[in-house]
Amino acid sequence: MLRHMLRRMLQCCAMLVACLSVASAQAADVTVFAAASLKESLDAVVREFERQSSSKVVVSYAASSALARQIENGAPADVFFSADLEWMDYLTSKRLIVASTRTSLLRNELVLIAPTDSKLTIRIEPNLDLRSALGEGRLAIANPDMVPAGKYGKAALTHYNAWSAVEQRLARAENVRAALLLVALGEAPLGIVYRTDALAEPRVRVVASFPPVSHPDIVYPAAVTSASRSTRAKPFLDFLSTPAAAMIWTRYGFRVLAAPASPR
Repeated sequence: MLRHMLRRMLQCCAMLVACLSVASAQAADVTVFAAASLKESLDAVVREFERQSSSKVVVSYAASSALARQIENGAPADVFFSADLEWMDYLTSKRLIVASTRTSLLRNELVLIAPTDSKLTIRIEPNLDLRSALGEGRLAIANPDMVPAGKYGKAALTHYNAWSAVEQRLARAENVRAALLLVALGEAPLGIVYRTDALAEPRVRVVASFPPVSHPDIVYPAAVTSASRSTRAKPFLDFLSTPAAAMIWTRYGFRVLAAPASPR
């Protein structure tokens, strides 16, 4: 019951954020649609950009899949910052982003988490037995059919022959932060999220890390949208790969891919 109520609350919040983002976009110099896992770090980057440029940036956070669909349906975004390459490729194929502005900025890691008071110890190895570790509980994971973190999680579990055993024991979440919250609240004994998410939530701990070989590379690309008319969108995108931004990304646990550029 609590899980169902939590899911409904998260859905309502997502709808409210979508409505507010449309209204806020009208007062912003740059409107950014960004993956939920970027929340704390991108907020910090935005504050620094606003301080240096005197521009107003509004960010709408959700699953990359949901944001890509919103852009496809005409939502007013100037910059799309995805948690995987596929959804950026999707918008590229629809000619909804300016291809020449596309850049891969960050990497992340995939981890298995539990509530901080959990005593579970698990080793990531062939024939991984997560089903026994779950007991009567469920594995919190972002929707593996659509959301990048869920797709990475499914790939990792498949790599270790664990997917079929847990597929019917999933707590599917709207995005990676919703999966994180299920574990933080004790609604799920285990969850799969990015390392940066785990670092942002004091109520969970990392039980184990999935080796990079077990899933596609977790790369965050960003680009200006084709519909953008903002003169500040490209300067903001450029700022994401400056030394000032790189320091923030690193502080929040990301690995920086783009070579630092000089501020403009």
